[in-house]
Amino acid sequence: MIAFSNVNRDFLVGDQQVHALRDINLTLGAGEYVSIMGPSGSGKSTLLNLIGLLDRPSSGVYKLDGLDVTTLDDEEQARVRREKIGFVFQFFHLVPRLTAAMNIELPLILGGVEVEERKERVAKLLESYGLKDRAEHRPEQLSGGQRQRVAIARATIMHPSVLLADEPTGNLDSATGKEVIRLLEQLTEQGVTLIMVTHDRDNGNRALRQITMVDGRIVGDKRKSD
Repeated sequence: MIAFSNVNRDFLVGDQQVHALRDINLTLGAGEYVSIMGPSGSGKSTLLNLIGLLDRPSSGVYKLDGLDVTTLDDEEQARVRREKIGFVFQFFHLVPRLTAAMNIELPLILGGVEVEERKERVAKLLESYGLKDRAEHRPEQLSGGQRQRVAIARATIMHPSVLLADEPTGNLDSATGKEVIRLLEQLTEQGVTLIMVTHDRDNGNRALRQITMVDGRIVGDKRKSD
């Protein structure tokens, strides 16, 4: 499903070139549950941004479902991202002036889905994520766990095949964080590929495949069955 071949990502900071990713070769299959761990500055978020088509590699090839997405223009990448990839962030990134229901509905509006279908799909997710009584609340009226559940609902309402989670529990207390992790894990049971960047060793160790990065390189790739 996801295949990186000799991928590098370089940045120019002042007059100095920074090698954020170095010769990444990585294949992830459909439905895998993967954590990416490593110290700050190891390249975890850069790798996640490339997988999510939020950035482009400086060199190398990235194929998603057999399609070389590195050759696509910005508009084509945006379409693939909208159809195949969902994002969950540490700080939720909800639109403050929109209600929970409207935040969840937003990708459907951008995707041109008809009104009746939008309302039906939003209602189902509000119900399944325990948010039905919070549908008309704005983000500041929700707890951290409720906001993250809204963010996950928004990320999954287009039925993406890949879900990218960047420190999804980093802004939550321990008990709420565990609830969010369990919710994400339930999605893998439905065939979604979950890729989670985390500094939390306990969360990372729950994944069935654990990738470790240091200085822009993959230095470890372990499966639970290994």
